[in-house]
Formats: sequence, structure tokens, C-alpha cells
Amino acid sequence: MEMNEVYYVDGIRTAFGRAGEKGVFWQTRADDMVAKVIRTLMERNPSIDPKAIDDNIWGATTQMGDQGLTMGRTTVMLAGLPVDVPGCSVDRMCAGGMTAIDFAAGCIAMGSGEIIVAGGVEHMGHHPMGQGADPNPRFIAEKLVDPSALNMGMTAENLHDMFPEVTKDQTDEYALICQNKAKKAWDEGRIQKMIVPMTVWSGDGWKVAHTDEQPRPQTTLEGLQGLKTPFRNQGRVTAGNSSGLNDGAAGVILASAKACEKYGLKPKMRMVNFAFAGVKAEIMGIGPVPSTKKVLERSGLTMDQIDLVELNEAFAVQAVAFMNEFGMQRPDDPRMNAWGGAIAFGHPLASSGARLTMTLANRFAEAPNARYGLTTMCVGLGQGGTALWENMQK
Repeated sequence: MEMNEVYYVDGIRTAFGRAGEKGVFWQTRADDMVAKVIRTLMERNPSIDPKAIDDNIWGATTQMGDQGLTMGRTTVMLAGLPVDVPGCSVDRMCAGGMTAIDFAAGCIAMGSGEIIVAGGVEHMGHHPMGQGADPNPRFIAEKLVDPSALNMGMTAENLHDMFPEVTKDQTDEYALICQNKAKKAWDEGRIQKMIVPMTVWSGDGWKVAHTDEQPRPQTTLEGLQGLKTPFRNQGRVTAGNSSGLNDGAAGVILASAKACEKYGLKPKMRMVNFAFAGVKAEIMGIGPVPSTKKVLERSGLTMDQIDLVELNEAFAVQAVAFMNEFGMQRPDDPRMNAWGGAIAFGHPLASSGARLTMTLANRFAEAPNARYGLTTMCVGLGQGGTALWENMQK
């Protein structure tokens, strides 16, 4: 059976708000954020017949409340798509959106669909990480995992233990560079192109959410060095060299070559391959290394042939360890996260995979000579995910 080519057509996201009562999305529902993204994707691509959408796949880590009731199906109705468009929800914690995109790509490759909307959402203000979870006591009683595996900050401290050559000074330096790159990209108008403004209700009345709340452009190295280490006494992981707790939704349109031709869609990227890999839960941050190795091996490529990388920075230590593993330039390889990463923009868990994907597509647009790019991220409880894309904007 000959597999169909899978193309990225478009992507958009909400702004990423600060989780909690002071965040811009505090009184906004997660499913309404998803519906806004879907409607915007359809408005930006009016040639697509809504009845031609074969599925609507959305990731969410906490599937309850306004993120429950099978998000992919409920948002079909909320977004005004035809009632005969199906939908489903997936969960791979931080990689929910990445998994939704990969599952959609698999469906198109197999010929089970031609056009699919996929993405992820996380309202961490409404649903703190781990809400409603009931970990089996056998995990600890039978020593299946280290107790630190259930605390993401502690897993980052474990990575420092695993790679003592990655110092706190290095991670603080990386975090500062991330903030500076994000500010530069914002000032140059690069990030705004990926954000759809959304009118939201707040305690002060209606307002428009159009700007990420996480970035700290005033960050200094001295300020980073003085932050507390909440996960370990005299530790190395701080709020400054970690991603934040955020609310946001991000989605993309994937299509087959046949659908692109039929509806006059211009492919921006072709999916070459994707892979997930498991690692010990207590060092989950290293997950992108084995998943990237798996993708490269399957595709017959080496890191030297990768022109652009979008790595989700749950913690700076994992980014530095990733760069070391693949012989990348430290502290700032020009291929990686050129417009900043999650340390600046935030990490609303399941939405981040879609953010990485649209960021890579937009970077490809400015780099016509670049051929291959990666989106990659770690996943709670010990996984990594990586997708390999080819630039079609040449």
C-alpha cells in the first residue's frame, strides 16, 4: 500500500495567559478557546469546504470540566462545523497536541482522511497539573518509579544530577537568551502572526487577549541567579529557568496532496516522520533525545542535516542537555528556538506541540534554503516526542 503525503497547511493559537485568577483567561472556558482557534483556521482558509473535514482531534492533559466531554467532538459544535464532522480527544500529557497532530498525519497517510484539524489546549488555571489524578500506590510501594517522578521540577533537578556538567549558570544563561530572543521576535512582529486575538471577560469587563503574559523581557542574569530553588534545597531549578503555568490553545490544519490540489491550499511543510520514546519517569526531561534519535535513524538523517529545531523548554537543563547530546553550539545554536521558547512564552501542556509546529512553519518561511526541521518535547511520566518536517516554502 502506497502511503499518502501529509502536509501542514496552516496553524494559529490564542495568546498564552498566566494561569490563575490574575490571568487573562481566568473566566474563559478551555473549549471556547479551542472553538476560537478552529473558527479562525476556517476563516483563514475559506476555500476548504467545512464538510470535507474528516476529523477534529484535540489533546488535553486534564480531561474533565471544561476540558472534558470529548473535546474534539464538542468543539465541532461550538465552532459551528457541520454536525457530521467527527471529533475525539487524546492525552499524552505535555505532548497532547503533538500526539493529535501525529495521529491526524497517520490517518491522512493511510488514506483514512484528507483534511484534519488537530491541536491541543490546557487551562492550567482551571485544572492544575495532576488535578483529579489518583496514582496507583504500587508505583511507590513496589519502587516502580522514584517518588520524584510525580513532580516535574524534581525531575529537572534529577537531570542536573545525571548531567553534572550542566550547571545552574549555564541554565540561567540559556533562560536569559530565550527571553531576549522572544523579545526580539515580538518586536519584529514574528510572534503576533501566530496569535489570534480573543475577546474575553474579566473582572474589569471585556478585554482582548492578544499578548502572551509569560515573557519577562526585563530579565537579567543577576535576577535569575537570585531566584529561589523550590524543588530542592540549594538546587538548580528555578522559576526563571523553567517554563510557566499557563492557559492557551493551539491548532493546525493537515491535508493530503489531493486535498491541497482540490481546495487550492498551499502546503507549508511535509511531515517526513514522527516518533515517541520512553525513558525513566524520574528523568522525563531527557525524552527528546531518544525520540529524536529514533526519527533521525528511521529517516536516514543526522543532526547535521537538520536546519531548524523547535524544542519545548519545559526546563532549561533539558535544552542544554539536548544541545550537548547532539553536538550543537552552546549556549545559543542558531538552529534552535531562534524566536524564543517555552521559558519565555509559557507551556500550557497539551497545546505546546501545536505551537512548536506553527513556529517551525513560520521560521521555514523566512529560511527558504532550509530543508529539514524538528519539533520535539519531553513528556511527563517519562517520554519524548519528535516530528521531522520538510520545508515546502522554497
